[in-house]
Amino acid sequence: MTDCGVMDSSRPEARLTTSVKILPMRDLRRVAAVAYQGLCTFEFGVVVEMFALPRPELQVPWYSFTVCSAEAGPLKAMGGVTVHASSGLGALQRAGTIVIPGWRNPDESPPQPLIAAVQPAYRHGARLVSICSGVFVLAAAGLLDGKRVTTHWRYADRLARRFPRVQVEPDVLYIDEGRILTSA
Repeated sequence: MTDCGVMDSSRPEARLTTSVKILPMRDLRRVAAVAYQGLCTFEFGVVVEMFALPRPELQVPWYSFTVCSAEAGPLKAMGGVTVHASSGLGALQRAGTIVIPGWRNPDESPPQPLIAAVQPAYRHGARLVSICSGVFVLAAAGLLDGKRVTTHWRYADRLARRFPRVQVEPDVLYIDEGRILTSA
């Protein structure tokens, strides 16, 4: 650099290059919600209401929505509700937005196939959204290290203890960290 901050290309340090990783474009309106045995029905219902319900009155392109699961067969959700997932975890590789609507037990590690599907989807440009205890799935996948997140107040201490590299903020309703959004 010269004294005025202009790069002098004759100097060796001026030839340094920077590598920029370009992520492929994904259609963020292609939404996949993850369902599982013991599904949290309130959080799941919110996701269905937001993304699956047609909104022709808005006169804008709306979301395409699918429910996917790593587990076969009908899923027994909370309250005796049965959910049939229309897709397997392969849907996460095509989704622009992946929603984890709660997790059945914050002390239970998510199944490895779910972790193995979420990680590359994120690396390849998907936006990840967790509701309440769904943040435990993203943390177990190693995607929240160094990031600010939130969850339901009753899980905040447990999340902070279990994942000390995650910056848990218990007193907010949601946190937007770019392509990762967490909510209480």
